[in-house]
Amino acid sequence: MGGFGSIGVPGLIIILVIVLIVFGPKKLPEIGGAVGKTLSEFKKSAREVIDDDDFDKKTTIKDIKKTEDA
Repeated sequence: MGGFGSIGVPGLIIILVIVLIVFGPKKLPEIGGAVGKTLSEFKKSAREVIDDDDFDKKTTIKDIKKTEDA
C-alpha cells in the first residue's frame, strides 16, 4: 500500500516537527488551513468529475432507449 498509509505515526511526527522548525509556530495554522482548503477543493472537483461522468452515461442510455422505441 502506498501513500500516507506507509508513513505511520512516527513519520508524521517527524514531518510535523520539520514543518514547525521551518515555518515557525505562528505560520502553522495558516499552512494547515491552506492545506485543508486545497484538499477540500480537490475532493469537490473529483466528485464533480465523477458525477458528470455518471450523468453522461445516463443520458446516453436514455438516448439509446428513445431510438429503440421510435
